Amino acid sequence: MAHTLARVHQQDYDTAEYPRFQQPWWEHLPEDFYRYPDAFAMPAALRRKVGFTVALDQLTRTGLASLVAAASSPAMLLGNSLQEDLRQQDFYESLLASGDRYQFFREPQPVSHFRESPVRRYHFHPSDGENVTVRFESPFQTVNPALRERYAAHRENATAWAQHWRHHDGPRPTLVVVHGFVADPYWLNARFLALPWFYKQGFDVLLYTMPFHGRRKSRLSPFSGAEFFAGGVSHINEAFAQTIHDLRIYLRYLRQRGVDRIGATGISLGGYTTGLLAAIDDQLSFAIPNVPVTSLFDLVPGWFPLSAEVRLLMRRAGISLKDLRHATAVHSPLTWSCQLPRDRRLIIGGVGDRFAPPKQAWMLWKHWEECGLHWFPGNHLLHLDQGRYLREMSQFMRASGF
Repeated sequence: MAHTLARVHQQDYDTAEYPRFQQPWWEHLPEDFYRYPDAFAMPAALRRKVGFTVALDQLTRTGLASLVAAASSPAMLLGNSLQEDLRQQDFYESLLASGDRYQFFREPQPVSHFRESPVRRYHFHPSDGENVTVRFESPFQTVNPALRERYAAHRENATAWAQHWRHHDGPRPTLVVVHGFVADPYWLNARFLALPWFYKQGFDVLLYTMPFHGRRKSRLSPFSGAEFFAGGVSHINEAFAQTIHDLRIYLRYLRQRGVDRIGATGISLGGYTTGLLAAIDDQLSFAIPNVPVTSLFDLVPGWFPLSAEVRLLMRRAGISLKDLRHATAVHSPLTWSCQLPRDRRLIIGGVGDRFAPPKQAWMLWKHWEECGLHWFPGNHLLHLDQGRYLREMSQFMRASGF
């Protein structure tokens, strides 16, 4: 398999070469793309460091995949009734074929009441501002009418939650942050993404909770985020529709408060959401996906033992990886053109990442017209040399009008 190694000069990474990227991506991406090596040319000492992070990621990934496999049967993952779920795909593929992203990502209905309450257990207590929880009852209804009753049964998910850090002399330019799969705690994202540092740089911060995570998960859910993927492909599609729907309401909330500059960043599944939001909202000041996922089902083959269960179910149903890509393409950031100018896009990727391998970030980079791209020598969870990309993010944000 032909593959050109990326060249590494000290800590500066260039992207690796993969097959030519063409649209529609779900048709042209090789079936075995997930097998392509994430290869970079680098000095021996750096290679050893990156190799350690790769091994750590693979070990942690196997643990999470085992947890998901144990908590969710294949029937839960791909649908309570696979045949019923597959029948619904014509609906989503017709929306995809229309070429109009707003047929799926519909304009949210107005929300008249946002409830705010002080955060009592402070993981970050600004001396020159306040930390509040903002919630509202989501008016979201599934795009596909056939799923509305089943989806609405998740009652806890009907309330949207976010945490808002704001200066007393605001409104200030606001950084909207979207967490990753199962990684919803506000304190975790605050520490991992150095959000207090950004606040002290002069920005307000809004941390958004995705559907079926945190307080939005059902009481019987085995862990935060499990229900996001546990209802079949159609359910996954609707979960992303709601993710963007509720996030757009929070953007509207900020603008109603007088915030005129809003930028977005997110990690992993939040990076996926950030890339997607940039395809929907052209008023963002910038978008910075961090170790982003871009093709969900291209991750599954590497997630053993979950991968074995999914392959078995795919064989029984007579469907391929290409079919699953097509079924979920309506909400992929690879499908829709980015609404932001090229110089307001920045992608951050980890050379040793095996949760969302570098090839995932590479696909978005190619789709985004080879915009700014920063590689760091770490994995999905261990961001070595993070200070460097945080400074680059800060400079990029200010250059984007912040």
